[in-house]
Amino acid sequence: MDKNTNTEIIFFASGCFWCTEAVFKRVKGVEEILPGYIGGSIKNPAYREVCTGRTGHAECIKIEYDPSIIKLETLLAVNFSTHDPTTLNRQDHDAGTQYRSGIYYTTDEQEQIIQEYVAYLENEKVFDNSIVTEIKPAETFYTAETEHHDYYDQNSEQGYCEIVIAPKIAKLRASFVDYLK
Repeated sequence: MDKNTNTEIIFFASGCFWCTEAVFKRVKGVEEILPGYIGGSIKNPAYREVCTGRTGHAECIKIEYDPSIIKLETLLAVNFSTHDPTTLNRQDHDAGTQYRSGIYYTTDEQEQIIQEYVAYLENEKVFDNSIVTEIKPAETFYTAETEHHDYYDQNSEQGYCEIVIAPKIAKLRASFVDYLK
């Protein structure tokens, strides 16, 4: 099967990349996902370094998606409904700058859509607190080590997966049924 050449790339940092990857790999129109690191100060960071919070990287996922199947607005809706974009440098029990909420765009059109979507959420007071999601152009992305790829599906019975990730997937299944693979 030929790979679609009409895809776009966007990066979401929504806390732990295991969670974000597990959610988005179930969304129709998402062609490829890679967990990794973005926005830091050293080249080729390792998980053990990023976890210290001293490299400046955020755990994120690189999403390649087909906009003829899934609109960026829908990906944004999934992203904002499956993590807390109002908590600075924290998601659930994961704390530190590496767990910040961020969206890193690759086109000017994406930036405009993201800014408009966040303004809509703020104007409608969808969240009790202000959104602190970092919105920036994508910088160098470093793919995470292999053991972090497809982590949830390979470790779904692990406590963290059951307590933190499974509820996010359940929320996805309940709220975005028309967009599930």
